[in-house]
Amino acid sequence: MTDPIISKVEDKTLTLERVFKAPRELVFQAFTQAGHLKHWWGPRGWSIPVCSVDFRVGGIWHYCMKCEDKNQGDFYGMESWGKAVYSEIQAPEKIVYTDYFSDADGNISETMPATVCTLMFIEVEGGTKVISISEYAEAESLKQVLDMGMLQGITQTWDRLGEHLESIQ
Repeated sequence: MTDPIISKVEDKTLTLERVFKAPRELVFQAFTQAGHLKHWWGPRGWSIPVCSVDFRVGGIWHYCMKCEDKNQGDFYGMESWGKAVYSEIQAPEKIVYTDYFSDADGNISETMPATVCTLMFIEVEGGTKVISISEYAEAESLKQVLDMGMLQGITQTWDRLGEHLESIQ
């Protein structure tokens, strides 16, 4: 059984915490290497057919999530593109990036909110605590993505991460 996500919404900031039963270096790699991300990024029923990671300050992670689950109705076949630009890296402790909705060419969506994401990886007894702090330009932007089901999606994504880490140790 995986630990639950602890979440806190304050104004324009969403903070998530979860402990994964894996060494910090491995959890850090799972967030920074395409070979790992393809196995767990995205909610259940979604795959990552495109995932390129240039993991360095100023580098870009560009990916496509695609719904492969016919039981998800109107979402089946849908693609959701994302683009992250790394601004700070302190391996294996911290990653800061700006996350955007984008298209297949990496053009940033002007109609969807961008997020400044800070990920911290903290060694704890029995594993690694990941703390994710997502800051939006305004509270309405955070509400917009929460209303889209982001918290459920992140919970499923992190469940998949826990399963991936367990399967490779």
